[in-house]
Amino acid sequence: MNTMSKCSTLTLAILMAACQSVPTIAVADNASAKAEAKAAEVKPAPVAEVKPVEAKPVETKVAEAKPAAKEDPVSMITPMAERAATMRATGYAVISTQNHKNPAQQRLMAIRASKLDAYRALTEQVYGQQLDATTTVAEMMITSDTFRTRVQGIIYGAVLESITPIGDDTYETTLSLDGRVVNDLRVLYLAQLAARQR
Repeated sequence: MNTMSKCSTLTLAILMAACQSVPTIAVADNASAKAEAKAAEVKPAPVAEVKPVEAKPVETKVAEAKPAAKEDPVSMITPMAERAATMRATGYAVISTQNHKNPAQQRLMAIRASKLDAYRALTEQVYGQQLDATTTVAEMMITSDTFRTRVQGIIYGAVLESITPIGDDTYETTLSLDGRVVNDLRVLYLAQLAARQR
């Protein structure tokens, strides 16, 4: 064999090894290629008959649409009212500062003042408190700082729990309000405000 045929045989062997996934027939002449191609042909195996499988109906459950529940309007105060089944408020008053000369009358006035203070504290819990604040700054110093608060509302159904003297000169009054009444109070108050504006 000459060098040229050795190189082509070697090249042919390398190409066949590289292309094993692709069936390739490399032969010197055309006649032998046809003979080898016939030998390489494979007769297909007979295909067995496949019987059709009966399809079972698939049950699909459709979820029934439920009517949307009516949502209560969102309120900042509602969660507070839901947390506390019963609201409690305490008021205080000093006996000696009451404007009367008779000590017995001063005591009665202090009891009355402490009760009104407790009602004010209860109204704050139900309706909130309006706050106005003004701060004045001049030459990088606060020259005045004022706060004004206002509480307005209607309270009914409050229960007087106790009136207790504290020390020698103070009375403490505690009131409670059922949480179920709070929403009714708000509706009544808003209705009254609307009637005043007409």
